[in-house]
This record gives sequence, structure tokens and C-alpha cells, in this order.
Amino acid sequence: MLKIIERTNYLDKLKALQNKSVIKVVTGVRRCGKSVLLESFQKYLISNGIKRNNIISINFEDYEYKDLREPDNLYKYIKQRLKKDMTYIFLDEIQLVKDFPVVVDSLFIKKNTDIYITGSNANLLSSEIATLLSGRYIDISMLPLSFKEFYDYHKKEQNLQKLYNEYITNGSFPYTLAFNGSKVEIKDYLEGIFNTIVVKDIAQRANISDFMILESIIRFIFDNIGNPVFPKRIADTMTSSGRKIDQKTVEKYLKALLDSFIIYKADRFDVKGMQLLKTLNKYYVVDMGLRTMLLGEKGIDVGHILENIIYLELKRRGFKVYIGKVGNLEVDFVAESSEGLSYYQVASTVRDNSVLNRELAPMQMIRDHYPKTLLTLDDDPPSEYNGIRKRNAIEWLIGK
Repeated sequence: MLKIIERTNYLDKLKALQNKSVIKVVTGVRRCGKSVLLESFQKYLISNGIKRNNIISINFEDYEYKDLREPDNLYKYIKQRLKKDMTYIFLDEIQLVKDFPVVVDSLFIKKNTDIYITGSNANLLSSEIATLLSGRYIDISMLPLSFKEFYDYHKKEQNLQKLYNEYITNGSFPYTLAFNGSKVEIKDYLEGIFNTIVVKDIAQRANISDFMILESIIRFIFDNIGNPVFPKRIADTMTSSGRKIDQKTVEKYLKALLDSFIIYKADRFDVKGMQLLKTLNKYYVVDMGLRTMLLGEKGIDVGHILENIIYLELKRRGFKVYIGKVGNLEVDFVAESSEGLSYYQVASTVRDNSVLNRELAPMQMIRDHYPKTLLTLDDDPPSEYNGIRKRNAIEWLIGK
């Protein structure tokens, strides 16, 4: 039996927003833990004196609630159960409900309603929906387990490098932990997630019928994390391998992949000019286990995988994350928060002086006083190079 993993980072956000007059929207890839998060928050409410009758919870993936996917039925069902005091409404995988924004908005404007919804597709917050709910919602973007959460679950295992290797091989979806490291069972489970995402969240919603081309593009992205990728390059690669596809179709497929949260895009940022650039974006995968399942473990690129892990962690910590352009050089990540910028360079090892100097060079060109960090897998004590801190990436991931 898998013990419940308290996703305290996300749970604390919901606690802080309780009874606030905004719709709480939790988005993220399938099986990242959204439903369990809502269940954990409901337990918290009950433990703090909220009556069970004041909680309405519906998971639209449950066949029992199939009729409630019709907006009129859903509205009547909830309206009949509203209390005079605060009623907490939880609507899980709301994108399965036709015209759901109208229902959610109608419930929101009623007195004493506190609404929480989840979805596995970015269309949940498409421009049309966002306009309807304008100023009335807060988006909480959820990711699978961080390495810190994975580490906390395996507290008895003290070998950080061993745990990290398991993390990047088996992946970060919470339920993979139930298989106790069985590679066969984990692979089968991840194949199920992958196929569901491809069929339900990508192909059906984007009206894509060529699964072979779609999977080829996914493989290309998964195999090129950390490399600049643009639609024409993908189209040319596919066409040269005998699968003819044009640039506009690739763009459509990429949008569908982004909407399903299976990949994320990092735009480029000119540090000197302080502006976003439109070319040479990079893509990162939501879970390394999916990548291992699809591409296997041979020829694994340790440095780019670490870069992917750091990118996701910066997003978890609330940063907007960009690729930094500094003259003709590149800083792996420019992380933006309300407090300003911070810069991160990522490398598997810098024990060779020429590699160390190459990795330090971009950040040495930056003349501001924001924090600059070099993260590596080298098991060395922390050090500093003219204000640039060098840290062990795995210890940084667990907050040391």
C-alpha cells in the first residue's frame, strides 16, 4: 500500500486561499497528484471543523457522475446541495464538462461558495475561458514529485546519488512508488499514462489522427531536451526520414503537447537587452520516467537530464524560467521572481578546468548583482568563483 505523500507545497497554497473570493484552478499532467491533493485538502477542512455536508466533491472521470458532464445537470445538482453557510465545491477534471465555465462562473457569484477545480489540459485556461473568468481565478500549476519529495519518501535510503538515479530512471509520478522499483511494472504503468495522454489529451482534443507522426515528434522532443528546437527543424527531420510533414502541422502538434503538460517551453531572454527573443526555444519533459520508457536507458545524456530536472524544480519554486542569451554565449536558466532575477548554469561535471571555465564564462559576462549559481553532479564542497557559487545539484534539489 502506497502511503499518502503530503504535497505540502501545493497544500499550503490551497490553505492560504481558503475562503478567498477566487476560483482555485489546479492544472497539471495526468496522474501528477491533483485528485489526491483535493482529497488531502478536504481532510484538512474536516479536521478544522468543516462539516462533510458542506463539501461537494465530483470527479468527472468517475462513471458515476457521467450525467453531470451536462452543464444543466451539474448546475442543478450543486445548487440543490448549497448550504446557507460556506459550501466547498471540488470539481475534478472539469474539462470533461461541456461549457463548464458558465456553470463555474454561475456558482462563483453565489454567496458562500468556495470553488476548487482541476484539469489536465491547458485549454482549461484558454483565452476564451480566461476572459469569462477574468480576475476570478488563480492558477496553481502542479508537477509530479520533486526530488525532495521523492527523497523524503525514501528517508531511510541515505545514498543521494542512488536515489537520484532511481528518480531519473523510474520517474516522478507519485504512484510509481507503489511498484517498489519493479522496472517492468513501472514501465507498464508509464505506458498507460503516456497512451492516455496521447489519445485523450492530445490526439482527440487537437483532432490528430496520425499517431505515428505524433509519436515521432514526441520522441524527437524527448531526445532533444536542452537543445534549441524549432518547428522547421522537426519538419525537415521527419521528412528526411520518410515521414512528410509541414511546419504548420508541427506547430499544431507542439501546441497540443504543451497543452497536455507533457512538455514545457522555455523562451530565450536577452540578459543585456532585458527582452524576450522569439527564436531558439528549448523544450523540457514533465517526467524523466516517460522519457526512459519511450527512449530507453542507452546513450543517456546525464547533463541534459540534470538540466531538465533543474528547470522543473525552478518552476516548482515559483520562478518564471527562461534561457539566457549573453552576447554570443548562453546561460542555461534565467529565473525571474518578484524579487528579481537569478542565474543558473548546469553541468554534469566541471572537474576539468577547461569545462569549468566554459561554464563560468556566460555568468562572468553578466554585470548585475543578482545571484549566480553553477550546479553540477560533482560531489565536492561548495565553492565560489568571483561571486558565482558552485553547488552540488542533488543537495540543492533537497534544499541543503
